[in-house]
Formats: sequence, C-alpha cells, structure tokens
Amino acid sequence: MSKNWVAAFGCVAALLAFGGTAAAQPTTGEAPGLPGTVAVDVRLKLERDGALTVTEVVAVPEGRTAGRTVPLRIAVGDGRDRVFTVTDAKVDGRGTATADAEQLSLALDGGTSTVSYRVVGAVAKIGDALELRWQPASGWNTDLDSVKVSVITPDMPRSVNCLAGPPGTSQPCSSAELGDGRGVRATEFGLAAGERVDIAIGLQDGAAPPNARVEESSTLASAFALTPATGLGLGALALVLLVGVGLLWFLRGRDARALAGDVAPVRVLVDDGHGHVAFASPDGVLPGQVGTVVDEHVDVVDVTATAVDLAVRNYVWIEEVGELDWRFVRRNPADASLSGYERAVYDAVLPAGTDAVLLSELRGRRIDLSAVRHELYADVVAKNWFARRPDAERSLWWWVGLGIGGVGLAAAVVFVVTGGPALFGLLVAVAGVAVALGARWMPARTKRGSVLLEHVRGLRGYLVTATPADVPAADREMVFSRSLPYAVVLGEAERWLGAFAGEQAGLYWYGEAERTADLRRFAGRFPAFLGAVDGVLAQAGHLRSLKG
Repeated sequence: MSKNWVAAFGCVAALLAFGGTAAAQPTTGEAPGLPGTVAVDVRLKLERDGALTVTEVVAVPEGRTAGRTVPLRIAVGDGRDRVFTVTDAKVDGRGTATADAEQLSLALDGGTSTVSYRVVGAVAKIGDALELRWQPASGWNTDLDSVKVSVITPDMPRSVNCLAGPPGTSQPCSSAELGDGRGVRATEFGLAAGERVDIAIGLQDGAAPPNARVEESSTLASAFALTPATGLGLGALALVLLVGVGLLWFLRGRDARALAGDVAPVRVLVDDGHGHVAFASPDGVLPGQVGTVVDEHVDVVDVTATAVDLAVRNYVWIEEVGELDWRFVRRNPADASLSGYERAVYDAVLPAGTDAVLLSELRGRRIDLSAVRHELYADVVAKNWFARRPDAERSLWWWVGLGIGGVGLAAAVVFVVTGGPALFGLLVAVAGVAVALGARWMPARTKRGSVLLEHVRGLRGYLVTATPADVPAADREMVFSRSLPYAVVLGEAERWLGAFAGEQAGLYWYGEAERTADLRRFAGRFPAFLGAVDGVLAQAGHLRSLKG
C-alpha cells in the first residue's frame, strides 16, 4: 500500500473519530501502528497554572530501539531563543528519560512505553492573543509511522495550527481539528527521522498565565554584546585605570620634575683644605648605584663601571696583555669599605684563591653575576633611594597582571559556554594585560631617590663640560680617574677620555706589567677594554646588556 493511500485512509479515520471527546481519547499503553514501525500517541494537558503535562505512548518493535532528543532552546530570530523547562521526566516501560537545561532525551527499547514529563514555558502572549505551543514530536532518530496528538485546555480553544516536516517547513499536518468542548486533535502519518510536528493552539483570555521565556541566544555575538552589566564593568575598569595612572603620576611626578627642570648646581670638585682638589659624588653614590637609580635596572655597564672603580680605588690592577687581552691583578683584599655589591663584583672578577686572571679566561668561565644583581638591588633600597627592590616590584606587578588576565580569559570562556556576559571577562583580561605591561613603570623612587636623580643630571653636566684646566695639574690624574667610572656608567666615557687625552700624566691603576700608561695611549685603548668587559659580563646572563 502506498504512503498516499495510507495518509488518505488515516485522514478519513481521524475525521470519523471526532464524534466526541471521550471517543477520541487514546487507550493507555496503546500506540497503534503498522507492524515493524514506531508509532507515537501524545496527550497534552494544559493546567490552569500554565504548566503543560505531556504523556507520550510509544510503540517500538521488538528488537529495535528509538531515541529522541528535544532541544529546550529554540531560535525565534533576532538573536533570541525561546526557552522551555522540562521536569519530572520518567518512563513507564523499557527505557529512560532525562532532562536538563538544554535538552530532553528519551531512549526506548522494544515494546510499548509511556513517557511523562512537565513543561513550563509553552504559553506565550502573541500580540493580544494567548497561545500554547509545543512540539509533540521532534528529534526522533527513527522514522515514525504515525503521530497522534490530543490536547486538553482549561477553556475551549480558539484555533489550532499544526505543521509537520523538516524544521522550518510550513507544510500542514495530515489533520488538525478543534474537537468538542476543550479538545484538539491532530495526526501526522509518515514522519521521517529528524522531522517534527509543531502545534500552536489559540487560547481564551485568562485560560492560563503566559510563562514563555525568551533569552538572548548563546552565541559569540550575544556573549560579547554590550549590556548594562558589561557597560558598568567597563566604567569600573576605566576608573581603576585612571586611579592607577593618577598614582603613577603622583609617584613619578618628582622624577619628571627632576628630569625636566633646570639642573641645580652640583658640587663635584671639592677643596680638601690643603690646596688640592678631589672628586666627590653627590650623596656618596657609587658608579653601579648611579646606573640602577637612573633606569631602575642592574645592567652590564653598571658592573663594568664598578670593576673600573675597584681598579681606581687600588683593589685591582688592570694590565694590558698584547692588543686583545687584559689581566686583572689583585692589589688589596676586599675590606669593610666595600659595599655588598662591590664585594660581589670583586669576587666575580677575582675568585678566592686567584691573584690574577685574564679577561679571556673569564670569558671561558661564564661567571655568575646573580649575587651582584641581588646585592645591588638590595643596596639601593638600603640607601633609601627606593622603598622596595625594583626587580621585585616589577615581578610582583607582572604576575599580578598575568593572574588578572588569566582569570579574565577563563571567565570569558565560561561565559561564552554558559551564555553569560563574556565581554566583562574580556575587559578584565585586557586590564590584566595592561597591568603586566605597565609593570616596568611600577618601581618608584623615594623622595631622596628623586633628589639624587636631579643630582645625577648635575654630575652628567660636570662630565660634559669639565676640562683639565678646571683641575690643578697635580690633581688631574686622581680627578680624571675617580670621575671615569661615572663617565662610563652615564655614557660620557668617550667625551671624558677626549678631554684629557692630551695630558702627559700616567695612570696608577692601569698599564703593562705594573708600568703605568700615559693618558694619551690609555684614551686609545680603554674603549676596547670596555667593550671586551661588557662582552664577558653579557655572557654571564642575569643582567641587561644594554641600558634602557
């Protein structure tokens, strides 16, 4: 028998059955259908409170299974979903029924089973009309021979519209009629797997309270949509960033004024009271400390300048060995006058038990400067130029920023999955990235540190403008030597060497085999020495190879 003949016969049978409501009620546990096919008989009852009670009688041939998955979020256009809630799902027979926030799932074995559950959200106000809407058949993984639907409403229904076929189709059901009293009947024959029966019934005013729920679709666009909540979050984030910028401006304001204002006079050359002139650094700052206070980092050049200063102060003799190498020779042991970082540099250049070492040998040893870095950061805090170690401050804010960014990204992912305000999580992640990137500016000098920064500008001015004529001839070697490490760390070594290159005086701390070198020859060789030392120290790691 062809499908058309079966459908025609079914329509006639359905019309004859509409003689009365009682005659049309299906018999519990029975779902007539052709042998070897699946048939479904669905009863819907709308309660006065708006809940829809559903009973499905499903006949599955022996030896076969049937499953149904009903999505409880149905797109209604414009990025919105109609949301239903299903509770009390159970099966009387051979199978299981489960329901969560996203779907209703049925799994039935051969035989006749009765499925029951309760639906909230099926009643909606459409304009001035009240409508009950549900899909009594949808999401089946097998073809259905027939679907019979009966509906009971609290009052006489006004209309019925039944569609059957693939989702989105406007094909009407095989039959759909208003019965006597409060009944509605609909029938569909030959429903393919994945197709649905969608029934909409017009209700009398007041028949049941509308309880339809419409939500924004769980899409990327909706998740990142600008909502009042995300707008408030954006405003709070902007406020936090402004407060942070204001705090940095306050902490950095002293430094900005120190760098932008006129250079205050700095007394570098002092009279010792006996007719001699000596060099004195502002606030007693040492060469390595100068570089760290200026750029808040321990750099290779800070260590190089310290090594030169140790030679100038007669702890080390620097000896030329040919044209491409130099030797550090121990002159005096480290004593209490050396700071912690100076002692660490001394030990790195001349380890215990070593009285002399070639620079080329140090290159092969890959010396460890981590102790120098640690001591120098601790030293600038001990001198009250920084309230906290600059490296620890940067590290703290870096990890805080990464933590905030990670939390924000995790929240955004969770919100995308759950349909929450993912934009808020993204904003938090952006704030975290901003904090991490801004970590380099977080170390702030104390007031004393900012004053020293201004004095360092004055020291640089001295290195740029001073000439041998400003220093008595008897004191030129000492003033030149004591000033040189500061010229190295402040990038003025070339100018300082050029200013004194014409002098005939020798150097007490640099030469060949304990023979001092004159300034003219020294000015030509010293830049190569600095480059070689920088190269050895850069290989050690832990320090930046360039200032910035």
